Amino acid sequence: MRILLTNDDGIQAEGLLALKRAVESLGEVFVVAPDRPRSASGHSITLHKPLRLHKTKLADGSTAYSTNGTPADCVTLGRGVVMEEKCDLVISGINPDANLGWDTSYSGTVSAAAEAAVLGVRAFAISVASIHEAPVIANFETAGEVARNLIIQFGQHEIPKNVLLNVNVPNVAFNDIKGIQITRQGSRQYTDRLITRTDPWGHPYYWLGGSLLPERALDGTDVYAVQSGYVSITPIHLDLTAYVLLDAMRDWVAKE
Repeated sequence: MRILLTNDDGIQAEGLLALKRAVESLGEVFVVAPDRPRSASGHSITLHKPLRLHKTKLADGSTAYSTNGTPADCVTLGRGVVMEEKCDLVISGINPDANLGWDTSYSGTVSAAAEAAVLGVRAFAISVASIHEAPVIANFETAGEVARNLIIQFGQHEIPKNVLLNVNVPNVAFNDIKGIQITRQGSRQYTDRLITRTDPWGHPYYWLGGSLLPERALDGTDVYAVQSGYVSITPIHLDLTAYVLLDAMRDWVAKE
């Protein structure tokens, strides 16, 4: 199996190296990642400047490639250039923070896997999901073991075309995982998203951020599963159509 690894945290991110170490015995592994952190870049691609690939070394001395592009660009370059379009699986991660609910709309980690799905390659994104907002040390070993086991499942089961998996792993030791739940996407909303400050010259500037709104997670969602100590695996389809509205909206435009 030929496996492409990428992320949105940059080529030297600890989670990327942990992922490589966890899965490298299962196939031929290639690593292509951004040359700097690109978190929350979403599913953006680079059209306004040339893309560059640079051969580099990871902390373990192994060969990898960095690029000035986005996480989605990494998948395109990794599959098309580095792997010469011979790619069986793309894994994006391991992200040190959760990608749950509506966070997936912003996530560069998830979007890299989505780009693989666009290209017709099986893919999953994997993140360490803490239930706490404060920065904590991410347990990459647990997530690496989950990724390894999921690759084995990929070898035994088919994934529909244009579907990716979003995996969130509780930030605990592997033996403390309660199990795996197949989930739907939950919701996560933030308050105080825009912070205004003033620079030394009296000019305003802004930070985007915010804190999670306290909401009760619904059973069956990715948020609920992680809060309950389970690995959450959510299948995501590239088709964003709100089918529930199709018939109603046809009535809006129906001719009398």
